[in-house]
Order: sequence, then structure tokens, then C-alpha cells
Amino acid sequence: MTTVAPGTTPDTIGPAELDPDADSGPLERERDFRVVGQSPAHHDFVNKVRGTLLYAADWSLPGMVHGKVVRSDTGPAKIVSIDTSAAERLEGVVAVLTAADVPHNAIVEHASGGLGELTVEQPVLAVDRVRYVGEPVAVVAATDPEIAAEAADLVEVVYEPLPGVYSPEDALAEDAPLVHEEGNVLVNWRLERGDLDAAFAEADVVVEDTYRSQHVEHAYLETEAGVGWIENDVVTLRISTQVIEHAAEIASILGLPQNQVRVIASYMGGGFGGKEDMTVEPYIALLVWRTRRPVRMVWSRQESILASTKRHPFTMHYRTAATKEGKILAVDADIVGDAGAYPCLSARVLFAGAALSTGPYKVPVVRARSRAVFTNNVPTSAFRGFGAMQVVFAYESQLDALAAKLGLSREEVRDLNHIEKGDLTAAGEPVTTAVAVRDTRRAALEMLGEPSRPSGPHTVIGRGFGSSMQPYGRTIWFRDHASAWVTLQADGTLLIRSGVTDLGAGQAASLCQIASEILGVPLADISVYIGDTALNPPAGGTFATRQLYMSGNAILRAARKLRDQLSPVAAKALGVGEDQLVWVDGMVRTEDGDTGLSLPELVRAANDAGVDTSVLNTWRARSGGFDPKEGQGHTFPDYTFGTHAAEVEVDLETGDVRLLKYAACHDVGRAINPVRVQGQIIGGAAQGIGYALMEDCATDAGRPLSSLFADYLIPSSMDLPDIGVAVVESGEGRGPLNARGVGEPPIGPPAATIASAVDDAIGIRPTELPITAERVMALLDQRARTDAARGDRA
Repeated sequence: MTTVAPGTTPDTIGPAELDPDADSGPLERERDFRVVGQSPAHHDFVNKVRGTLLYAADWSLPGMVHGKVVRSDTGPAKIVSIDTSAAERLEGVVAVLTAADVPHNAIVEHASGGLGELTVEQPVLAVDRVRYVGEPVAVVAATDPEIAAEAADLVEVVYEPLPGVYSPEDALAEDAPLVHEEGNVLVNWRLERGDLDAAFAEADVVVEDTYRSQHVEHAYLETEAGVGWIENDVVTLRISTQVIEHAAEIASILGLPQNQVRVIASYMGGGFGGKEDMTVEPYIALLVWRTRRPVRMVWSRQESILASTKRHPFTMHYRTAATKEGKILAVDADIVGDAGAYPCLSARVLFAGAALSTGPYKVPVVRARSRAVFTNNVPTSAFRGFGAMQVVFAYESQLDALAAKLGLSREEVRDLNHIEKGDLTAAGEPVTTAVAVRDTRRAALEMLGEPSRPSGPHTVIGRGFGSSMQPYGRTIWFRDHASAWVTLQADGTLLIRSGVTDLGAGQAASLCQIASEILGVPLADISVYIGDTALNPPAGGTFATRQLYMSGNAILRAARKLRDQLSPVAAKALGVGEDQLVWVDGMVRTEDGDTGLSLPELVRAANDAGVDTSVLNTWRARSGGFDPKEGQGHTFPDYTFGTHAAEVEVDLETGDVRLLKYAACHDVGRAINPVRVQGQIIGGAAQGIGYALMEDCATDAGRPLSSLFADYLIPSSMDLPDIGVAVVESGEGRGPLNARGVGEPPIGPPAATIASAVDDAIGIRPTELPITAERVMALLDQRARTDAARGDRA
């Protein structure tokens, strides 16, 4: 991994340049670090290599039964009857539950203030109709997984088919069947600034096109899984989940007080947003409460692909107005997202699509409209990139098309239009931290090196790049907060408690590294307890690239408060001023290093002085409001920027696209752990490459055509070159010690980058994903027809 010196000078930037409110995550002056910036092998590394880390499916309990969801094999349809008698008679079956057995059979996700917002309830188990293939209609428990599966097959459901809609365009038609009685448009966001008609009238050139993305599966290594039991009349679930705060929803479903439901998050084998909504939780909880026995549920890969939420397909119609010199005057974007049959997090995803619709570019006049539309497809929800990544494909394609139309290079057009610190986003709020997009583009292109030569007479080489602007942290009208509890133990070890969940990216380990930096406790002497609603202070879910920003800042401030709390004790014992103390290597030393106090000695002295050795801190994120009618206001706490570059070889006889070289560069603010940063960038890029070239959850009238990895294609090592990684450390993030989120950003640029490279190779731009060989051949045929028509006119 290469570190690129940014064009900014972080050591000259102080907190006064930003919002002085401490909760906004002010910038800190450059300083030397001892632990942050290093890549130690944390506990999760070691346990994964040893194979000792326990995932949700690894847990079992005495007397445990096994749960299985009964899913509809059709949709949409009216439920005429459900007969569970045959399943109940099967030996080994403990329970069969339907909607009538659910105390409160509704999950409600509010759309968060958009125009035309609908409030639609999603049943835990379908009541009188199913809206998509795979919707849960019953749940069974049996003494053996095979018996549970057989019982599920014996539940007889009689359906009466109903008319359906399977594309947002069809669902928007006036005479379209209604997915819900409330309507087919869940939410409508509008961001408007300036006189659009005047800007387009003034333009020398207008570029217009429509871009389409597809349903994509999360494809995590670990499928949805968990166990549950009752302990002291408390329903306890140990689940593979990104959000332990679902305990409140589970309590509502069961009709219990919230203090009678406990959720413990296991370390996860991947989530990518697919475990942000509830998966197995309500079904395990219902069976535990009814049977009073421990229950285990593990979804098969087929079930996971069939029924889990997917990435939203977007249809994005863009018009871009510019001067003949290439300066953007206005962007008009109309985005439609397929929400599937239920709301889930579609309203928030489509908001991000609108808010980021202009990308890292200055656009003085904007009209961005985005709608989440119900269809009878599987529900769509959170996925790495969360709406801000689909639009990268559109806005980067528009910039390339603008460059081609004006006879300018792609770099020239971007240099004319790149957003700068202080410029306004589409929502009209200023960017208040560094914009290092030029630095990332330069580094990514340099990493490609010299161009390759074609491997044969019918192949051509192309190169391209794509830049992105990605938020991190939740939309700020949620007034987000996270808490952390740190305790210096009697023996000088440190105990961290946080409700953070760990998807496998080291969310817990990063907290240890930050605390070690501030308090000088060696990493080997720090224990972290995470993801337990009964024992940890709440930290909020692990999504939206928010945990380093939120829990990282919470632990940073907790550690500092503890240090400030104990510094007077140490200063008195050592006979120096508090400003002369250095916390390092399990000691509090004087600046000259001549004398020191071990941490166990400090704890004893603090106890003698009546000073607490524990701190509970709640960190509250930057907050603000957004006016959906005006389409302007505060959106996200901060943004980060990155660029990817690619070289491809296209076979003109088959349309096959082979990725030869790939490079990715992102501004991470400050790398807390460089190895983890590199891993996130490589993993995100690889996932984005799959999205660009091969992944597609194809359906026929809502019925999935692929439900196994045998026919749902994800990239293997054979499909990927070594991915070059470079990072920019601008030192201007709002995360702890000026870090910026890096979990989501790397998945944004790949589709635009590869489309740019294919365009460079064959002279025509892909506008639909994935970029398959069949679609490339169609583009080549289109180009041939266009060339022939030009020849005829000549």
C-alpha cells in the first residue's frame, strides 16, 4: 500500500476552521502517534487464523430445537388458507406458528420525511396475502434440522394469484396494480437549487442519457444465523446482526417490555448491509417464546439468496448542461429505485442517491429527484455504498460523455469542475473538510504503469477511471449518538465496553487501538466487550460507515476524559505538572523519562484519593435539519473522496471483458490501522468489480432465476488482477484523530471505472450493468450500425 502526500497541509489546519461545536468532530492538529498508524495483529486476526472465533451458527445449547421459515412459492397472491395439521403431526415437530400466533405482527420503517411519504407495515408472517416470492408465511421448530425442513414442506398454503408489477416503470403507470393500498410510491425526494430552465437555455452543450443498475446479492461468507433461549424470563438472542438495537422491535413483536429482550451480536462473517434489517431474529424469538426451549436457525445459501434483501436497481436519467469550455452549468437527475415489496430502508437509500447525484463536482444549478417505488420483487434495502454508489456510474458517465462531445480529455473536464473545500453540495450545504479527489486520481492513474499490448489480433486495450464522493455517518437529522465505557482495572489493564457490532472489518479492534494511543495501555492489556444490549452502552448499528466515526469518537473522548481524570493524581505522585506527563507502555512518565508511575500504582493512588478509574461517555454527532419541500439543508456529517483506475482487454469477437490492471486510491483522513484500510479498499473494489461485470439477481416475473453460487456469479481470484492500493491522509476527517470512513467508499468507483475503460477500448459507452459479453456485443453492433449510417450519409 502506498501513502500519497495530499495537496493540503494538515499541520496548518486547526479546529477553528470548522464548526467550533465539539460534537461536530473538529479537526485536530498534526501530531506523532505511537499506536495509531501501526498495523498490529489484534485479537480477531489471531482467533480467525486459529479458527477459534465463534460465529452465530457455531453456538448450540442443550435441548435445542431447530427453526425453519415457510416461504411463499408464488407472489403476489391472496392467501386462501393455511393448513398446518400435517406438519404438526410429524414426529419431532415442536411448534408451527402462523400470523395468528404473532402478538404484534408488524414491522414499521418510517420514511424519514420525504415528499409523498407512506407508512407501510411489513408483517412478520403474511396474513391475508403475499407480495413476493419467498415471503414468510409460517415458521416451524423441530428437534432436527431435516425434520424442520420436512415440516415446512408439509405446511399447505392455498393461494389465489393476483396481478403484479415487476419494474418501477410499470408500477408508476396510472393503471398499475397496487402493491400496497396506500400506493406504489414510498417516498419522493427533491433537491433543487437555481433556475434550471435558464441554465439549460444558456448551455452550449447538453449531454443526456439513461443508466441502469441491477439487483445484487450481498453474498457474504456467513449466511443469516442465530440461536435464542430464555434466561430469567428474558428472551436472549445471539445473532449475526449489524444492529443489536433491534431488541426494541423484537420486544414489540412479542408484546414484551424492552428489558425482557436481550440481543448479543456474534462476530460476523460479513454483512455489507444485508444484516442491517432483521433476518432470523423475529422467527427465533417467536419460537423461543412459544416453546420455552433454545432455538437455532441457520439459513441455507439458497434461502439467503432467495429471500434476503438486495441492492436497489436504479434507473437514472441524467441531463448535464455545460459551456463549450466544459464548465458544468446544471444537472437534472431523475432517479427511480426498485424498493421491492416492502419499505425496509429504501427511503434512506434513495435520499443518499439524490444527495450525492452530482458527485464530487461543482454544479451551480441542480434538480435531483429520486423515488422509491414498490414492486412485487424481493425487498431491497441497505447494501455497501447505500444509494451513493449507484449514482457514481451515472455522473461519471456523464462527465466522460461531456469530454467526448467537446473533444477534451477526461482529466481536463474534471479539473474544470472538481468540487473544492467550501463549495456547495446538491443539497446546498458547504463541504467543510479537504477534497483530495485530484490527489487520488493522480495516484490511481500512476499505479497502472505502462499500457499493456493486446493479446491477439481481435482484442483491444482500454483504460479508464472513476471518482466518487461518499458520505460517512448517518443522515444528520437522526441526531446520532454512541456511548463507550472504559475502566482502568486494578492491575493496570483496560476494559472497554461498547454496543458496537463487528462485521469482520475490525470495528472492535480499532477502539482498542485508539484507547491505547491515548492512555498508553499496551494492546495486549486491553479487553473489549461488544454487541450486547444488556451489558454494553448503546453504540448504534454498524452501517453507513458510521462506527469509526461514532464509536471511535466516543472511545476517544472517553479515554481522554479518563486520562484527564487521573492526570492530577499522577502529577501529584510524580511531583510535576499535568502537562509534563507522558502516557506510554503501561506507564505514566515525566517528559524527561526519569521517573514514572505504573498503571497499577496509578489505580491504587486514584482509589486512595477517591478518584474514579472508569468513564462512561456519550458522543453526539453533528446534527441539523433538511427541508424536503425546499430540497435544501444538512444531509451527512462529512464526505470522503476516491478514484479508481482500470485497464481492460475487450475481445471484439466474443465481447468478453478481461480486467488486466486495477488501482484504487482513497482519502482516509488518517489511517488508524493501515493493513485494515488496505483490506477494506481491496475488498470493496473486488465487490464493486463483481457488480460491474457479472453479478445480477435475474428474475422472471419476480421469481428468482438464480439461488445458488453455481448460477449467481461472483468474482473469484481468477477474475481479479492484483489490486493496487494507495491512500491519501489529508488529516481532515471528522472521525477520531481526523480519520475518515473507508468501509463503503471503495465500492463506488468500479462500475464507472470499468465502463470508462470499455468505452476507451471500443468507442461506445456501456449504460447498463452488469457489463456482460452479450451487452458488449450489442454495443459493438450498435457502433457498427452507427458507423454504417454515417458512411451512407457521407
